[in-house]
Amino acid sequence: MKLTHYRRTGSVYSVDNGLLKFTVMKARDISEILSDIATLLELKGDNPFKIRAYEQGARIVEGLGDQLEPLVREGRLHEHKGIGPALSEKITELVTTGRLAYYDELRKEFPATIFDLLNIPGLGPKRVRLLYQKLGVRSLGELEYACVENRLLTLDGFGEKSQAKILDGIQQLKRHQGRFLFSDAMEAAEGLIAALRQSPEVIRISLAGSLRRRKETAKDIDLLVSSGSPAAVMARFVALPGVADVIAHGETKSSIRLSSGLQADLRVVSDTEFPYALHHFTGSKEHNTALRGLAKSLGLKMNEYGLFRGEELVPCATEADIFAALGMDEIPPELRENLGEIEAAQARQLPELITESDIQGVFHAHTTESDGRHSLEEMVKAAKALGYRYLGISDHSRSAHYANGLSIERVRAQHNAIDEIQQRHPEITIFKGIESDILADGSLDYPDEVLNSFDFVIASVHSRFGMTEDDMTARVIKAISHPAVTILGHPTGRLLISRDAYPLNLTRVLEAAKAHHVAVELNANPHRLDLDWRFCKDARDRGVRLSINPDAHSTEGLSDTRYGVGVARKGWLKRADVFNTQSADQMRQTLAAKKTR
Repeated sequence: MKLTHYRRTGSVYSVDNGLLKFTVMKARDISEILSDIATLLELKGDNPFKIRAYEQGARIVEGLGDQLEPLVREGRLHEHKGIGPALSEKITELVTTGRLAYYDELRKEFPATIFDLLNIPGLGPKRVRLLYQKLGVRSLGELEYACVENRLLTLDGFGEKSQAKILDGIQQLKRHQGRFLFSDAMEAAEGLIAALRQSPEVIRISLAGSLRRRKETAKDIDLLVSSGSPAAVMARFVALPGVADVIAHGETKSSIRLSSGLQADLRVVSDTEFPYALHHFTGSKEHNTALRGLAKSLGLKMNEYGLFRGEELVPCATEADIFAALGMDEIPPELRENLGEIEAAQARQLPELITESDIQGVFHAHTTESDGRHSLEEMVKAAKALGYRYLGISDHSRSAHYANGLSIERVRAQHNAIDEIQQRHPEITIFKGIESDILADGSLDYPDEVLNSFDFVIASVHSRFGMTEDDMTARVIKAISHPAVTILGHPTGRLLISRDAYPLNLTRVLEAAKAHHVAVELNANPHRLDLDWRFCKDARDRGVRLSINPDAHSTEGLSDTRYGVGVARKGWLKRADVFNTQSADQMRQTLAAKKTR
């Protein structure tokens, strides 16, 4: 089934009795559709209670995760608190058929382009409905024209400042148009690879392009296969479930568009050509150009078809063989950006990059006490299942009203709860922490006696992003200088594809972090991936340790740590450069020492 009219991919490939099976929906995808329905109902101006029912249903379904399908299969979904018979019926329809007639009918009431407007900061369903009803705005282009003509000023609730912000938001969307988060693109790529692996004609298969280099966003998926029967592989590729359009279908290269709008390109080469093609199509362009120049200086010719001395092919079975033939160590894909990796490989000075197994525990985990979806004990059990030795609980502080931030009384109650749960789970250390808002003047969100009661404090900016660079820098540095602060959270505040970093002199911030023994977060949430990989080496060279944290708001979110590890690898980081590669005992000592400085 091709879900071409659904905004979400929902594409998961699995194998059943040797045959390819397509699972249409996962709990997360269904949750997003229920959330979409709530948005559509709000666009219609429907009953607020009905809207809230779908919003609540979306949260419940996402929290159920893998439990959802068994509940549906056993007909017990309606027994779950918060899911009535009507909602249960719709969820069952989605799980069993992959679509929902009610959702399809709702979508027909609005032009598809209207949903683009909801991606603009400050434009919620109520405001979009007003623009649609009063000005007939149906798309980003029409909205931009209306702003240029100052037509928004005729509407209640809009002024010159809000109109200017909307125009700025439109420009930002244009800059990122056609790009996808790394996590979304990787999930789709892994599904395609799993499906193609089942083809007996496939000898070797690999991801290539910017995804293999772990760039934070992607515009497409590049796949490479070696095979003696390329036509058969291509026929299977273009016929995979979840393909919305076949853009091109050739014998050695084909392109498809998935239901999400993401394009995937597949090239098929002989197995002899595979390592050369894999290096070439992994890139980057700058890395490839520099390496071809080096090969030429050695009397060799290098391209996607091989490495040649004159007309003779230099035999290479793997990429490592290619690098060895050029007189250097193998360069990990993440580093291939022509930013010094070739020179380091020649000098045998490439770092031994951090791996996922090096992470001993994580900080920055939210629970139902603030805006998380799972309880404290559920988060602890999930961290333990992932093999972590410690988990740092850091719900939002009291100023974060939007996230149900903890009052001082609730902080004390949570500390008591952690003590109780720690006794039940002695295999993992639970550190008591908080994500404290950095207020506009750089102060933190609790008095010192409360801050000192935590094992660690993550200090983060969550408001007033429009400050000048000097003011924002002074604000962050003042927070870092507080002796209770352990980690600077998501340091530049960016949201990939939707919000640029706030103005900040990062050099001065890193210097302050070093001076005050504060770690800087590498926030692994795929919407953030902040600190940007381009600054990781600078932080390392200044002696600042980075803390790879998932910013988890659910048990599933703890697994996002892997995306942060990818960024750290791209930023040349070793195990010793990362704060949370310490053992639980070492971490206890580190946190205690910070409190006594």
